[in-house]
Amino acid sequence: MSFFDVPLSIFCRPCYNVGMEQNTTLPQTAAAALRILAKQYPSERAVITEIVNLQSILALPKGTEHFLSDIHGNYEQFNHVLKNGSGSIRQKIDEIFGDSEPASVKRSLATLIYYPCEKLEIVKASESDMDGWYTAALHRLVLVVRRVSSKYTRSKVRKAIPEGFSYIIEELITEKEEISDKQAYYSAIIRTIISIGAADALIEAMCRLIQRLVIAQLHIIGDIYDRGPGPHLIMDTLLQYHALDIQWGNHDIIWMAAAAGHRASIANVVRLCVRYKNLDVLEEGYGINLTPLVTFTLKTYGGMEQTDLLRAVTVMQLKLEGQIISRNPEFDMDDRRLLDKIDYDHGTVAIGGTEYLLNYTEFPTVDHKHPYTLSADEEAVINRLVSSFMHCEKLQRHVRFLYAAGSLYKIYNGNLLYHGCVPLASDGSLLRVPVYGTCRAGRALYDELEVWVRRGWFSRPGSDEREKGQDIMWFLWEGPASPLFGKDKMANFESVFIDDPAARREKKNVYYELVDDEAAVDRILTDFGLDTHTAHIINGHVPQEIKKGETPIKCGGKLLIIDGGFSAAYHSKTGIAGYTLVSNSRGMRLVTHEKFESAEHAIRNETDIVSDTQVVERFERRRYVADTENGRLIQETVGELEQLLSAYRRGLIAESAK
Repeated sequence: MSFFDVPLSIFCRPCYNVGMEQNTTLPQTAAAALRILAKQYPSERAVITEIVNLQSILALPKGTEHFLSDIHGNYEQFNHVLKNGSGSIRQKIDEIFGDSEPASVKRSLATLIYYPCEKLEIVKASESDMDGWYTAALHRLVLVVRRVSSKYTRSKVRKAIPEGFSYIIEELITEKEEISDKQAYYSAIIRTIISIGAADALIEAMCRLIQRLVIAQLHIIGDIYDRGPGPHLIMDTLLQYHALDIQWGNHDIIWMAAAAGHRASIANVVRLCVRYKNLDVLEEGYGINLTPLVTFTLKTYGGMEQTDLLRAVTVMQLKLEGQIISRNPEFDMDDRRLLDKIDYDHGTVAIGGTEYLLNYTEFPTVDHKHPYTLSADEEAVINRLVSSFMHCEKLQRHVRFLYAAGSLYKIYNGNLLYHGCVPLASDGSLLRVPVYGTCRAGRALYDELEVWVRRGWFSRPGSDEREKGQDIMWFLWEGPASPLFGKDKMANFESVFIDDPAARREKKNVYYELVDDEAAVDRILTDFGLDTHTAHIINGHVPQEIKKGETPIKCGGKLLIIDGGFSAAYHSKTGIAGYTLVSNSRGMRLVTHEKFESAEHAIRNETDIVSDTQVVERFERRRYVADTENGRLIQETVGELEQLLSAYRRGLIAESAK
């Protein structure tokens, strides 16, 4: 309910179609609220101006939304997709120039917009007539800026223009009806820019502006971290992005818990970096000191190869996880406590009633009587790692941003966004999951879990709430009823210590069997309060294997799984290099990406990575800002301003004398 949600009948005379009865006083709460608003709009004229401004914004086409999922540290491809808006910029170029320009010119213009500084260097090395090139490039960029800025007010465009170029760019992109020879006017501005040596800076500013305006809202549907070498670079980029939200994935949540000092989560993060040969992410990206771990591994396991490090950190992880499972029986994960199920004499382990042969039997730090107790040396290593993670300023800044911009799920413009799944029972009903004395399902489960995720970071250090919150974060990482994980187990022990592939199989939640079942999908949408006829579920987490005929479009388009394997580790499995989703005022389209070689290759060869675009839905009518979440907020604000305007006109609130 709005802060200003009071009966309009308390006001005195009609204003902007609002009917109000005669009244000479305001209720105390309403008066206080309107006085606060009056500080921002101190006069009747200021209120009228803002109402007109907001009402005009509601009539603009809806901005373009860009959905990315499961980036997994693949910075270069992520950065390129962000720059080209999953083909949105190239689409605008084609719309503007059509057949009037050859494909080579349009391709070169697109590359310039994506990588202005790098492209300018290449052009200068080969172009004999730079003035002519600058003139043509700037004229084309002006047309592109005009097109991508058409969905925004002049005020918003002005705020988006890089500092120092507002006047020039506004002059170039604004039609001057009073000037008879507009082309001569614009050409004069461009000639002057070139003659004073400011063309490079202006081109860069215009390209950055195009990149910004072509996407109104970026949605990251989880899993920024792990597998690839650049999650810290991705986070640096997101920190600077103009408008985004993040739905945490299980790989994000384990890093968030690690940054909070959770020991088992730290062990998981380190193990993943060892497994995917990304220790540079820790050492160089975040400055985490791994010397104690390496020294311990050499001393205890006799080497410092990848397998030695992997065994050392995995054993520590299994011990710490065993402690979590023991103190949280409601997690129902006792089958993951495997160190006490090893037959050291026969070199086997019992898992789910089956004996598996181990590929490694020494386990030098495991006390057979107390298998989940860290050795003194392991304790020292973990303590040093905890200190490094908690005192890494860059990691702490990144995780604070994940909390500020992120959540477990988001409802945006009538669509439901989450990373993994809504856990379902075997009969397809919403699975009820115990969470510290409560039992929740569906949206209520998500809400309850998010409360604990935030307690795991924000609660007082050393408090019971903080420990429980961090244990929940670990549960979200790999718990069988976790909506971020959605499998019966994470086969960490099996992947390191057992060669039999049967032991490593992970069974998915029923959710993934019912993604084409309209009744199941509608049940989820209804539980989250969404319209089953118009809403979509958009999630990632499970790579779609296009090589096997899988499609990310489920249930006739009601559910979209947009994990196509951004990470190089999945390219051979999926057959592509990622999906992204684009939603504009006319519909939704799914973009399939080819493997991205490198930014340098893209610049020199003017290549893009969009390989295919598939229309998911064409809206029956064009969508406008009034149809969006932001539009609803704007309409609420207009209602509040109408109340303030009426109060000014009846003298119930005095205008500012200034």
